[in-house]
Amino acid sequence: MAILPTHRPRRNRKSEVIRNMVQETNLSVHDFIYPVFLIEGQNQQLEIHSMPGIHRFSADRLIDEIGRCVELGIKSFAPFPSINDGLKDRLAKESANPEGLYLKTVADIKRQFPDIVIMTDVAMDPYSSDGHDGVVDAESGEILNDASLEVLGQMALAQARAGADIIGPSDMMDGRVAWIREVLDSNAFSHVSIMSYTAKYASAFYGPFRDALDSAPKKGDKKSYQMNPANRREALRELALDEQEGADMVMIKPALSYLDVIREVRDNTHLPVTAYNVSGEYAMVKAAAQNGWLDGEKTMMEVLMSIKRAGADAILTYFAKEAAEVLRRG
Repeated sequence: MAILPTHRPRRNRKSEVIRNMVQETNLSVHDFIYPVFLIEGQNQQLEIHSMPGIHRFSADRLIDEIGRCVELGIKSFAPFPSINDGLKDRLAKESANPEGLYLKTVADIKRQFPDIVIMTDVAMDPYSSDGHDGVVDAESGEILNDASLEVLGQMALAQARAGADIIGPSDMMDGRVAWIREVLDSNAFSHVSIMSYTAKYASAFYGPFRDALDSAPKKGDKKSYQMNPANRREALRELALDEQEGADMVMIKPALSYLDVIREVRDNTHLPVTAYNVSGEYAMVKAAAQNGWLDGEKTMMEVLMSIKRAGADAILTYFAKEAAEVLRRG
């Protein structure tokens, strides 16, 4: 007679109520940070061709969009600006202009929605005539780490003055967390948090984002400062440095192809861990869904659940609004 199984894990899967009772990972609208794109002008809402359903907004329309998101329960936003080429220079001076598009809009958003969280981006590329995250040596083309810190510190300070709740240095320059922390603290902004892009990889998944902001490097690439996609242990070195330098939260970018790195970082820190579900990851799901190859909604939720399951406490995702609507439906 065949020996019947003694252990029957299926008993915990036999009904929806039991499955929900023992579910290990749960998604909530509170997990989401919504990246949004800002452009010059008025009454502008332009869809990004490579990111179906995602738009670039002028400041007035962006504030309307944030209002709609708040009604869905989304309370955290990460705005990214598209700056006119005429305002760009090699030292990204426009990044610290309080009357410029980005800082003025951040201040306006915080005035209208004082209870939401705004996470700002600290990197030179949106404002740089070179399209790099740091200062480029005019002769050698080298990205100058220490010269970049001064620019990044002033950018972070200007963002804090505009009302940013969280500063997000995405530049991957060495020592930038300590530098920014010192600049903020010495100017009475010790209450402003730093969410460091701890492991930002030199990924092919950023393509649609660079289309949205026209921020690709004019020459060369970002491999001398962004991390090699082949490396995992290096992320732990960056994590240790960010902790020492005063980061309040750490981030892995991209997310979906780096779930192992998210888990590795989660297992080695007590800081909150975030992950950036980037534009290319979003675009893949949308393109497959439009072709009828995948159920877009179910795939979206599975992707977000996988990122949360890997160890992310919060997720920057272009799916935030759509996922919030699914969660509201239950």
